[in-house]
Amino acid sequence: MLQLRRVLLADDDLEVRSGVADLLMPLGVEVLEAESGLEVLEIVRVRQQPVHLLLLDMHMPGCSGLEVLERLRQPPAVRVPCIFYSGEATDEVERLALAAGARAFLRKPVQPDRLRGEVLRALRYYHPDTAFPTTTEGLG
Repeated sequence: MLQLRRVLLADDDLEVRSGVADLLMPLGVEVLEAESGLEVLEIVRVRQQPVHLLLLDMHMPGCSGLEVLERLRQPPAVRVPCIFYSGEATDEVERLALAAGARAFLRKPVQPDRLRGEVLRALRYYHPDTAFPTTTEGLG
């Protein structure tokens, strides 16, 4: 059994966020929710507890999932597993996400078992020393 893990789920569609959060609850994870990429960056800045996985929609207002990951990878780099998912996915978008360092890329509608499997795989490889820093330097 995994220790308590926090998954930061970002999607601008409340129904999708709620549905994905419901799918993750049986895994025993704490799900934090954000409705935009900018909100993800804000949560990362003020959070005192580590986030162990990002689950990001590719297309969100203000800052896409890919832009979030790129900003978090800038020095000082924030190393945390990331899974992307999208309803408007193309092979090129998937290629870009994986090239940016995503652990997985899922297409909506996401198959529940595949989603849970990818989340569990990503969390198994998380190491506490790679959690989000409590400093805001480099995240803006």
